[in-house]
This record gives sequence, C-alpha cells and structure tokens, in this order.
Amino acid sequence: MPRNATSMLRHNDLNRRNFLKITGIAAATVVAAPAVRRAHAVALTEAQREKLTPDDIIAAMRKGNERFRLGKESPHDYLAQQKATAKGQHPAAVILSCIDSRAPAETIMDLGIGDCFNARVAGNIANDDILGSMEFACKLAGAKLVLVMGHTACGAIKGAIDNAQLGNLTGLLAKIRPAVQATQYQGERSSKNYDFVDAVARKNVELTMTDVRRRSPVLMELETSGAIKIVGAMYNLETGVVEFFG
Repeated sequence: MPRNATSMLRHNDLNRRNFLKITGIAAATVVAAPAVRRAHAVALTEAQREKLTPDDIIAAMRKGNERFRLGKESPHDYLAQQKATAKGQHPAAVILSCIDSRAPAETIMDLGIGDCFNARVAGNIANDDILGSMEFACKLAGAKLVLVMGHTACGAIKGAIDNAQLGNLTGLLAKIRPAVQATQYQGERSSKNYDFVDAVARKNVELTMTDVRRRSPVLMELETSGAIKIVGAMYNLETGVVEFFG
C-alpha cells in the first residue's frame, strides 16, 4: 500500500472515532493490520457502546453538532462504515425526528453509519409502530438513549395550528393538535407567528416524550432502571444548534 494511502486510512480511523473521544474510549489503530480490521475500527463496536452512559452519548451528540456548526465535521469514510457494520450493528441511540429535509439528525450531529437508529415522521410523533421500533432498538439491540427531536419552522406544526385537512395527513396532524392546545403563549396564536410555531414544536416534543413513557412499559422500565434515558431536543434551522432538554 502506498505511504500516502496508509496515512489517509490512519487519519480517517482517528476522525471517525470522534464519537468516542469525550469518553476516552478509543481502540488502538494498527496500520499494518488487515483491511477488515481497519474497517472495523471506523464503526462503533459493542464493547465501546457498552462503556458509554446515556449522558456520554448526549455529550458526543453535542460535540458533533458543534463540529457541524463550525464546518469541521469528521471526514466520514461511509464505505468503510458500511463494510464494518454489514455483519452487525451496535447503535448507541434511537432518534425520533421530523421528515423535514432540512433536519437530518445524523448529519447535524456528525454521526455515521451504525451510530444510531433513526425514525422519521412528520411532526416527530410516536405511533405504535415507532414505539415498537424504539423497543427493539433499546431492549433488543442495546441502544441507551431515546431522543425525540423537533425543529423550528416545522410545516407539520403549522398544519396542526391551521387545522389542515388532506387525506391521511389529517389524522397525523390530529396527533399534534394537543400540543397546540397545551402551549401557553401570550402573543398571536397563528401559524404566521414563527415564535408561536416554535413554542408549539417544543411542547409537541415534550408531549411525545410523555407519550413514549406512558404507552411503552418496556421503555419506561428501562428508563426507571437507568439502562436508558429519554430526552428531547429542538433543532434551529437558522443557527444549526441542537438544544437538548428533559
């Protein structure tokens, strides 16, 4: 292998492990090892995941979001990540977020293939299928964090405020409407008022977190035991900041 190619592999391995730097967990990289072993180093392993706490994972996501905002994202080798995870996966978190094309969770927190499960639906609501997916992710696959993430200027939130009617979307927006009613706001309660829209989006995240706990005894038991943590977040489309809460 040419010297410059070997140097590039070493560089990619080290940067890929940014997800683990804050915990001090990093496997030694052996440049002369076989290609399969080098590929394995770029993906989160079960042993590495098991050493992480939910708070470690949140901290890593914060750091990743900071890199994203500064334009200093890790140089992901997606082909290596794909090969490393082909035989198995050990994601640290499951993220429920909106389908909005401007809010891709893995991108804005500088995560790679194999780092997290990602469920997306307009308005980041938790239906039965998503709850079942979360239970699989945490109880069976070992994820330690459930993150419900909304975002500013959300179209689904605007639709719920306006009581929009359109095919199957009508029923989806009905699931968001309780957040509209529960939001305490003194100004104009309109979809044209972006401050109100964002306040409802945050309330919707809070109600979804409550809904997850109420409707999933499996996840509630895991959280009570300390095995997982259920938290919320809001992503600001203007600033690129992910704010964690709950």
